[in-house]
Amino acid sequence: MLQNYLGVVERLLLLQKKIVVKDMRNKKIAIIGTAGIPARYGGFETLAEHLTRLLGEKFDFTVYCSRKNYEQKLSSHNNAQLVYLPFGSNGKQSVLYDACAMFHALFYAEAMLVLGVSGGLFIPLVRLLFRGKIIVNIDGLEWKRDKWRWYAKWYLRLSEALAVYFSNIIIADHPIIQDYVKQIYNKESEYVAYGADHVVKRPLSEELLKQYPFLKQPYALSVCRIEPENNVHVIMDAMTRLGMMNFVVIGNWTASQYARDLKDQCLRYKNVHMLDSIYDQTILDQFRSNCVAYIHGHSAGGTNPSLVEAIALSPPTLAYKVGYNQSVAQNAAKYFLTASELYLIAQSMRSETSRELICQPNNYQWGVVAEAYLRLIKN
Repeated sequence: MLQNYLGVVERLLLLQKKIVVKDMRNKKIAIIGTAGIPARYGGFETLAEHLTRLLGEKFDFTVYCSRKNYEQKLSSHNNAQLVYLPFGSNGKQSVLYDACAMFHALFYAEAMLVLGVSGGLFIPLVRLLFRGKIIVNIDGLEWKRDKWRWYAKWYLRLSEALAVYFSNIIIADHPIIQDYVKQIYNKESEYVAYGADHVVKRPLSEELLKQYPFLKQPYALSVCRIEPENNVHVIMDAMTRLGMMNFVVIGNWTASQYARDLKDQCLRYKNVHMLDSIYDQTILDQFRSNCVAYIHGHSAGGTNPSLVEAIALSPPTLAYKVGYNQSVAQNAAKYFLTASELYLIAQSMRSETSRELICQPNNYQWGVVAEAYLRLIKN
């Protein structure tokens, strides 16, 4: 009798141990919609980088990456598994890219974090097949961007609507986006911004000054994708007239006809320096930390990471006058709408310019952002 009793107790303890082990197993989370990590492209990639870094011990992440963006293929990064897909993560191919990632994640994931709405057309079907949670960060209003033709805008708006209606949780990175989701779709969304506390104020290194000797003189700076909705043509119009100040633009100058044409038009201006995209955060910190003005021309989207990073390093900021930028920068920026307005503001600036800047809000810290995503995934 005693042996039988001890045998039952032993089996119960073993069963309890198995249950505890199962409960403590990390949830499997798929991050979909980025170009991949290590981050070397934009805001979503930086978000994925910091989520996997800060929450890598709490979740088993799988991040989908585009083979086209990485010559060196890693099996893991920040404890996250990396899966490479043979499609581009932007443009037309982003639809297939996101769709393939979502259907692959069906076989193992317990939650999907979908960044952007390119694959929104497939979310209703995924929702039918998937027992886990679908969390969608809809980014900005992608369908409003000037670079898209009418049929692309139509698709993106449909994709946005399906993503909003059929996801379990919607994330808006800006209060204006949150209001838009409520007004247009009558849906509640969670506001989660981006972090900027990864940037560090740094002096210009001797190596960087040797490579770019024009940095020894006062310079204004823009870091952006060379696209119409970022008003690069407006900024260039103003700054090419301002021969007394160097202007540095870091961006993807070969990615579109718009970018190539603009570069050809401005090559003759000696004060304008057009550099290809730089992804090294240390180098970007140096550029931003030492400019006499940071010029931000984005007119679409929500909380733009490049603006948040610039404000965190406290250079005088000149931003395109749109609600998204005004809400983020507040009194840390002066605003313009036209090339003439920007020219007048920039003309009045000197290297010794000092301005009262707002403090970096708490919600622009990666720890706060990670805690918000942790809550949404676990809720």
